[in-house]
Order: sequence, then C-alpha cells, then structure tokens
Amino acid sequence: MVIDPREAEQALALVAERAREYVAGLDERPVRAETVEEDAGSFAGPLPEDGDGTLAALTALLERGPDAAIASSGPRFFHFVTGGSTPAALGADWLASVLDQMAGGWIASPLAAELEVVSLDWLKDLFGLPAAWGGVLTTGATMANFVGLAAARSWWAEQHGRDVNEHGLAGLPEVPVLSSGYIHASALKALAMLGLGRGTVRTFGRDAVGRLDEEALAAALRALDGAPAVIVANAGEVNAGDYDPIARLADLAEERGAWLHVDGAFGLFARATPRAAHLAEGVERADSVIADGHKWLNVPYDCGFAFVRDGSALGRIFTPEAAYLPPPDDPRPNFGFLGPEMSRRGRSLAVWATLRAYGRRGYQELVEHHLDLAQRLGRLVDEAPDLELLAPVPLNIVCFRFRPDGVSEAELDELNARLGEELLADGRVYVGTTTYGGNVAFRPAIVNWRTRDADIDLVVEVVRELGAALLARTK
Repeated sequence: MVIDPREAEQALALVAERAREYVAGLDERPVRAETVEEDAGSFAGPLPEDGDGTLAALTALLERGPDAAIASSGPRFFHFVTGGSTPAALGADWLASVLDQMAGGWIASPLAAELEVVSLDWLKDLFGLPAAWGGVLTTGATMANFVGLAAARSWWAEQHGRDVNEHGLAGLPEVPVLSSGYIHASALKALAMLGLGRGTVRTFGRDAVGRLDEEALAAALRALDGAPAVIVANAGEVNAGDYDPIARLADLAEERGAWLHVDGAFGLFARATPRAAHLAEGVERADSVIADGHKWLNVPYDCGFAFVRDGSALGRIFTPEAAYLPPPDDPRPNFGFLGPEMSRRGRSLAVWATLRAYGRRGYQELVEHHLDLAQRLGRLVDEAPDLELLAPVPLNIVCFRFRPDGVSEAELDELNARLGEELLADGRVYVGTTTYGGNVAFRPAIVNWRTRDADIDLVVEVVRELGAALLARTK
C-alpha cells in the first residue's frame, strides 16, 4: 500500500468544508433524520479487495454519515446527559487528531502531559477541590469511577495489611460498599471490574426513588465495628438531579474511618456557581471525586476526570514497569502511570482550550443558564394541563410525564412508554424515558451550550402534540 502524503491535505480540506456546513446548520437540524436507519445500513458490505481511495471513501462517509448520525452535539439532544462541544474544545480536539499525540507519557508528548497537569489544576480550582489532590483524565465517568474506587480498594486492603495491587484480593473479606438508592450503573460497573462485585453493594433508600436513609447507613457502619468500608455518595442523580447529603456522609466517613467516594458525573458542576454549590457541599472532604468532561464541560467525547486526596495512590496502582518505559520514579508527568489506559489520546488539548477560552466566569454563566432553562421547563410542565411534574428541579434535569384526563393510573406507564418511542422517532427533540418512583417518565437533561429558550419550549410542544395524537389513536 502506497499513500500519497498529499492526500492528507486533500482529506482535511474535504472534511473541513463539509464540517462547516454541518456546524452552520446544527441549530436547525433535526436530532434524528427520518432516514437514519437506512443511511446507517448503507455502509455495510464485504471488505473491498482494492480500496476506493482516500477521497472516495471520505466522500461516501460524508454523503450519508451526517444523516446516519444522531445530532447529539446540537441544542435539542436531551437524552442521557450529553453536552456539546464548545468552539474552543472542538477546534482543539481537531488539533489533537492532527497532532495524534500518545498522551501516556511525557517523553511521548510533553504537550499533552503539561496540558493535562494544567487542566487538572484548573478543574480543581473550578470545583473548589484542594490543590494538593492528585488526578487524571479518563475516557468518562465509568473509568473515572474505576480510578477512584481502585484507590478506595487499595486503601481498604492496606487497612487489612495487604498490598492488593501486588497480591490480589484472595483471602480477604468482602469489601463493604454502602450507598443510597441513587448509585449509578457506572459505579456498579467499576466495582465489578475491580473484582469487588456489583451485587455486594448495600443500598439504603428511604423511598421508591432511592433517597438516602441516613440512619440505616449509619447503623450499618456502626455494625462493622471499626472495620474499613467504602461509602459512595452521589452528586446529581440521573432521573431528577437530586443529591445525597454529602457533607453528612463526610461526617460519617470521618467518624467511622471510612473512604468517601463521590460520583459527580455532572452534579459536580454545581460547585461552579454560588447558586447551586450548596447541593454539593462537602465534596472537598471526600477521598475521591469524579466527573465527566463530555457532559457539562462541553468537550467532545470521550473525556472524564478523577481526583483523589492521596495522589500517590494512583501511581502505586497503575504504574507499569518495562525496560522501554520511563522508570516508576520519573519526576515528569506520566499520566499513563496514573490511570487504566497507557494508550491515551491527547484529550487534554480540548480541556485546556475550553477552560482557557471561557474561564471560571464563562462556566459559571453556562451552568446558571442551564439552571434557568430547567426552571423554565419545570414551569411549562406545571402549567400544561396534560403534563405532570414528578420531582422538584434542583439542577438541570426535569422529570415529568404525560398525564391527560381520563387515563387511569394503570394505563399511564404504557402510554408514556409508547410516547417515548414516538418522541425519539419524531426526531425534533430527543428525550428518553426512565422509571422514577415506579412511574415511566421523561427526564430531559440540559447541558449543551447551544440550548436556548425556544429549544426548551419545543420539548413541551412536541410531547403534548405527539401525546394528543397517540391518545386519539388509542381511543
């Protein structure tokens, strides 16, 4: 295979032209095209014996790719908790691909390593975390939870006199992991990968939505009689944006000598504004804290970050040793020695660029704008005669359901589930369903910098329009 180096410049020019067109129309673009399945399926086929060439392959991808994709970077994607990409982050991420840095070690990329150092310091500043904490960028919240909980596992084993990183868990008792009913699937997945087991987690909920039963959790800690344990606190529950009482859990952890891990995938950003910082009070007293970058930071997928009080713990867990690698005591930053991945892309470029571009005030304003939009949506739901708000709106998620007159409680779940399918297929706004307090509900999450009042208003308009049409067909 011989590739003409000039094809790289031609490829960039072609993609840049189409990308400009896509971004220019993103605010008006349907989230899901009507032909999405047909377009996605058009790329199948046998492996070509002789390739089509650079420009032909890219042209084929660009012709149907945008319509086969979901416009998740646009202003009306409210499914999951997905931000867009700020202009600074988008530009820097393109540059990261052009430079193609191997960001596992300083010797391979001084640029990526130094930008990661600075980005982590800036993020700790933004979130009000102690400057002395260690940290690392990851692929997202799942691997960030893996990092934080790996540090917790290592600490727990040390309390039993074992270096689990060298000798494993064999012979040790079960690790007590305690949380509320808000614990997220990504934390459970991380616990499974760490060999601690998702099924061993004890949750203490006092109601159907999982709010923490503090007295029961405290009693469980007391029953351990001083044995080490791990508490997982949740900053920003995914269905309604609620929080565990982190400061009180910090009190319990300090009193009982437990490790406190805070999963703040998006909820950690409450600390970026005085309006919401009280929701995450006490995070700075935790032992490990995580968040996603591709949520409220609005950098491209994939990006997350993990912070630990004892930064040296990450090196003890994740440092590899091989003759061709830098020595474990290399004083330069080697982030492949502080997290799961040794092969790492230069995601620090986008994180650094967006923080440099917009600063503390910019992110405070972004979070506050989304708080305002969530309150607006909550009011519109309350005012609509056929919608029902199911939870308060403390942050950026609004939990509600379609509830027209004349429909029994027993029929509402099926009606809302069918409406959820039609809403996603319609494609004007993208809002998924969940189960909250035993009810099928919608949970639009507002984190994209592009989202405006009109996008929020459209959520209510489309849900009511499609709901009324569905109801008419079922009568």
